[in-house]
Amino acid sequence: MLRECTEHGYFRGERCPVCGEEGRFLMSGEELERIGRTMAGALRHFPDKFNLAMDDQGFVQLRDFISAVKRYNPRYHWLRPHHIIALIETDPKGRYQVSNDLIRATYGHSLDLDLRLPTDNIPESLFYPATPEEADIILETGLKPSDRKLVHLSKTYGDALRAGRVRTDEPIILVIDTVGLITSGTEVQRAARTVYLVREVPAEFLRQAEEEEVVEDEPEE
Repeated sequence: MLRECTEHGYFRGERCPVCGEEGRFLMSGEELERIGRTMAGALRHFPDKFNLAMDDQGFVQLRDFISAVKRYNPRYHWLRPHHIIALIETDPKGRYQVSNDLIRATYGHSLDLDLRLPTDNIPESLFYPATPEEADIILETGLKPSDRKLVHLSKTYGDALRAGRVRTDEPIILVIDTVGLITSGTEVQRAARTVYLVREVPAEFLRQAEEEEVVEDEPEE
């Protein structure tokens, strides 16, 4: 459920996590999920399906997106800009960005874009979950995009483990030497709270996580 506290802003859940007030109702959990899925599809994969004009950084006009949602599903006739801004600001993964009257997804694209995301404060190591079948191949030949335009790396071992378990029960976690990667001239971008993007990772900057690194961090609240 999505609500707005008059004192502390937008939040997800029954009560404001700061003061405990119920706040103003914005949308139900089902509506939040459905609109979120529509955003993911329109902003990552098929803006043309919604007749959205997307610039080379992946931005579309907020009001154009809202109009498109209403055309696609009239049941959301009540949708207003603050609903989408609330969804973006409370997204636990930080998957979207709002800038003035523009919105975009910050990662997960199958579109060829020039996202121009921040490149500062990159951790010395990042992580990638591979299936047991592909791990040896990646370590030998390097890491390249598959169904996405960019390689998606995780901030911590635990983040990569959780991401990898979507595809396989026992992912092999690879470690990326981002210091060496950046020094070699490869740009690493910060896309979200735990996601980083890169064009590719040559094999020389990859290794399998060692036993002492296999400490699953606690997920964020």
